[in-house]
Amino acid sequence: MPRAKLTTARRSQQDVIIPISTWRYKTIGVLFGAAFIGLISRAVYLQVIDTEYLQSQGDARYLRVQTQPATRGMIMDRNQQPLAISTPVDSIWMHPPTILQQQDRYAYKQLAGLLELSRNDIVAKARSMSNRQFAYLRRHLSPQLANKILALDIPGINTQREYKRYYPAGPVLGHVLGFTNIDNDGQEGLELAYDRTLKGSAGRTRVLQDKVGHVVEYVEQISQVQHGTDIQLSLDSRIQYLAYRHLQAAVKKHKASSASLVALDAKTGEILAMVSMPDFNPNDRSDLRSSRFRNRAIADSYEPGSTVKPFTIALALEEGVVKPDTLIETGPGHMFIGRSRINDTKDHGAISVADVIAKSSNIGSAKIAMMMPARDLYDVYRELGFGQTNKLNLPGEQRGILAKRKKWRPVEHATLSYGYGLSVNTLQLARAYQALANDGVLLPVSLHPNEQRPRGRRVFSTQTVEAVSAMLEQATADTGTAPQARVPQYRVAGKTGTAHRVVDGQYQDDSYMSLFAGFAPVSNPQVVMVVSINDPQGVDYYGGRVAAPVFSKVMEGALRFRDVAPDAIEPKPSPLQLMITRPQSTGIAEREAG
Repeated sequence: MPRAKLTTARRSQQDVIIPISTWRYKTIGVLFGAAFIGLISRAVYLQVIDTEYLQSQGDARYLRVQTQPATRGMIMDRNQQPLAISTPVDSIWMHPPTILQQQDRYAYKQLAGLLELSRNDIVAKARSMSNRQFAYLRRHLSPQLANKILALDIPGINTQREYKRYYPAGPVLGHVLGFTNIDNDGQEGLELAYDRTLKGSAGRTRVLQDKVGHVVEYVEQISQVQHGTDIQLSLDSRIQYLAYRHLQAAVKKHKASSASLVALDAKTGEILAMVSMPDFNPNDRSDLRSSRFRNRAIADSYEPGSTVKPFTIALALEEGVVKPDTLIETGPGHMFIGRSRINDTKDHGAISVADVIAKSSNIGSAKIAMMMPARDLYDVYRELGFGQTNKLNLPGEQRGILAKRKKWRPVEHATLSYGYGLSVNTLQLARAYQALANDGVLLPVSLHPNEQRPRGRRVFSTQTVEAVSAMLEQATADTGTAPQARVPQYRVAGKTGTAHRVVDGQYQDDSYMSLFAGFAPVSNPQVVMVVSINDPQGVDYYGGRVAAPVFSKVMEGALRFRDVAPDAIEPKPSPLQLMITRPQSTGIAEREAG
C-alpha cells in the first residue's frame, strides 16, 4: 500500500472517539446534586430550624450547673450556747481527662504529698473516671491546706467550698445531737430528726467552663441558696456537762456496762440534761459504732424496781385505803403468794405506810397494792406515761412494757406494785416523778424551751403529793435507804431502786439495775432527776450507794446553776468543828480539783 494511504488510515483510526452512554452522566450528576442538596438542607435545618441539638452538645461540653451549699442551721442550748455549728472547709476535685494528660511528675508528687495520697492513687482514680468531668480527690480540708494545693497551679485541680459539722461539747452531747455524714445529712439524734429544718437547700448557678474545668462566665442563677434554720434546745449545757462527768466517773468506779441520767424542769417538763454511757465523739467519724451512739436514756428499758413504790402508795392514799400512819405487818421479812415468795432485805416488823417508802419494803408495798383492784394500779401507771412514748421525735425512743391483761394473777398484782412486771426508760421514769414534784400534775416533756407553761393532766391530789413527798424526804434521811442522795442546804425527796436484771428471759441473781429518782428542793421543787446504772460490779450495787451519790452531785450543781434558793439552811459549825474538819475538807477539794 502506498505510504500516503497508510498515514491517512492511521489518522482516521486515532480520530475515532468511543461514545459513553448519556445515562451515566445523568446518574452521576443527580447523585452529586442530591448529596449537595442534602448537606445544604441539613445545615439549614440544624442552624436555622432545629438549633437545640448543636446547642445542647455545646452546652454539654462547656456549660455546668454549680451548687452553692447551704449552711446547716446551728443548734443551741437554752442559754444560746452553740452545741452544733457548721464550719467552712474546702474539697479538692479534679478534671480526670486533664489529669491524665499531665506530664509534670514533680507537680504530681507535691499534690500527692499534700493530700496524703500516692501519685498512683491519683492516676488510678482519674483513669477509672476518665469519662467524667468531675471527681473528688479529698473532701473537707482546711482552707489553708486547700490554698497550698491551689498554689501548685496544676491544670485540672480545683476546689469547692463545703461545710463541715462541728460539735464543741464533743461526747458530752453526742447521744442527743447525733451527727451528720460527709454530705452534711443528719444520721442520728436531733441531726436526723430535724434534718429538713437544719439543712436548708443549696443554690444552683449555671456557669460556662473551659476544658480544664475553670469557670469562665456565670450564665444565670437558677435558684437562690436557702440556709438552714437554727434550733434552740431546752438543755442546759452546764448541767449536761456536770451530769456527764459524774455519770462517767460512776460507770468507771463501779465497772458498769452502761448508764443514763435525765434531768427535767419540774414546772415546765423541759429536759435540762440527758446523758448516756458509753459515750462517743460525734466529731470523730472513725469511731461511730452503733453500740456507742445508742441514746440509752430513751432507747433502753428496764424494770424500775422500788422507784415505783411511791406511785403505789399515792394511789392507796387517793383511794383512802390507807393513811400515812397506817401500820402494815411485814414480818417475818418474807411472804408467799401461791408458790411465789416475796422478800424484804430484813424483817421490819409492823411499820407505817411512810416507813414502807423509807425502808423500801416489798412486802408492805405488795400488801397495800392488794387492798385495791389491780386494774386501778394499771390505770395510774398508764396515766403516768408508762408503756407510751414521750413523742420527742428522737430516733430510737422505746415505749417500754405495761402489759394489759383482763385479769391479773395475784402475784402479778403484787410484783407490779414494786416495779417488776413492767419496764420503763429513764425519761419515762423522770416524767412520772415530775408529777409528784408538780403538785400532782403531769406535764408533757420537751426538748425545746416552752414559751408558755404547758397544760398538764392531774394525776394525784395536792394532799396526796404532799404526803408522798414527806415520805420520799424521809427516804434520804440517815435512817432511810439513800442518805447519800442529800444535797447540802437543800431538802431532797427521792427513792432508790435495785432491780434484778433480766437476761434471756431469766432474772439474774448477781446482776442489778441501780436506780435513784427524786427532786429538790422539797419546799418548792425545781429539778427532777433520775439516775440509772446498769450492772455495777463489786459489793456496792444498791441504788442508794451507786446511783444516789451521782444524783446528789449533779443536783447540787443544777440547783446552783439555776439560782434556786436553799430551803434547809444548816447551822454554822463551831470553830472547834472547823479545826477538826478543815484538813479533810481541803483534801476533798484537792481531789475534786484534780
